[in-house]
Amino acid sequence: MKKIVNPSARQINKYLRKRDALNNYTLQEKSLNKLFLKLCPENRKIEDVLLEVSTLNDFYSTNIYDTYSVAENIIKNNIDKPLTAGNLDIVNKIAKVSVKRKTKRKTINFYSFATKYCSHHRPKFYPIYDSYVDKMLWYYRQRDQFSDFNRESLKEYPIFIEAINQFKKFYRLNKFKLRDIDNFLWMTGKEYFPNKY
Repeated sequence: MKKIVNPSARQINKYLRKRDALNNYTLQEKSLNKLFLKLCPENRKIEDVLLEVSTLNDFYSTNIYDTYSVAENIIKNNIDKPLTAGNLDIVNKIAKVSVKRKTKRKTINFYSFATKYCSHHRPKFYPIYDSYVDKMLWYYRQRDQFSDFNRESLKEYPIFIEAINQFKKFYRLNKFKLRDIDNFLWMTGKEYFPNKY
């Protein structure tokens, strides 16, 4: 495996430029921003939320086979005020969804999806958790001891945010937004720890 980059302002800017050069990514994000921020900014009508859930599920390949139950759960949790307030607990609240599996119901934790959903409503406050970001945070934590979180705790959103903030502070990256750090971790994770299919 090639040597993993040290987090720095130069490296973050380099990876953000790479991200911006990905036409499919930038067009997808523009489409999602239009949907979430202009066309359906509130989470009150099932048809709006279902449209957002289905589009996000398709663009990000989140493997949600029961989008209606996920949309219903978002409506049930009345998330607009908590999202506006930047409440971090709302992510874990909407992540746990009771879905129908054949003849019975089962609760599934759609944590990564929930971070994406909140992030697209409030990108400045809600960075996205996914397996690549997890792998990179864990790698840097093991290598440089920038924090003391345990890996499983990254699936508790307030702890995930705290880990990213500690990462920013340790590597002197405070001028960058949470979403910039998130994108850097996502892109480097894809590069250094690619999924094997």
